[in-house]
Amino acid sequence: MLLSKFDIVYTTQEAIKGQAIADYLAKHATEDYELIDWDFPDEDILAMEAKSDSDNWKLFFDGAVNQLACGLGVVLVCSKGDHFPIAIKLDFACTNNIAKYEACIASIHAALDMNVRDLEIYGNSTLIICQTNGDWQTKDPKLIPYHQYLETLIKKFIFISLKPYALCQEPICGCFGNFSLHGPNL
Repeated sequence: MLLSKFDIVYTTQEAIKGQAIADYLAKHATEDYELIDWDFPDEDILAMEAKSDSDNWKLFFDGAVNQLACGLGVVLVCSKGDHFPIAIKLDFACTNNIAKYEACIASIHAALDMNVRDLEIYGNSTLIICQTNGDWQTKDPKLIPYHQYLETLIKKFIFISLKPYALCQEPICGCFGNFSLHGPNL
């Protein structure tokens, strides 16, 4: 009120200047400094142990194609019985055999990412299994790059075998390829 007769307008300070903060902290410094405790008691909760080479993992793959979408499903099963499902919807049109090759390749990538070196692979594609085992030759020019890439991935394992679903006693065979058709594109 007293300032109004001189046309002076009072404005509040909008920001604290850096030097003012430094001066305040210097004036109010404490002598009882404590070191920061960097010990995290639950740091191993989200940690994943690397699997040893002796662990025998099973892998199940399936690819599915319909008029609307293409997808693949993968289930990795560790020697302890833990299941790791993966479902991917492909963002391109492809044949059923290409979808199954994509599923097999994606599943092997997942196994390599988890440091698996001993792997039994089960799939419902007789074509991929027989071509990879050397029983049949790959003649389709669209499948040759997939087969060659699959062969390079297989060389990274200590032990690997490809078998048809018929030789597997697991109840999870054949269901995950269709689930992936309804998921987000990747």
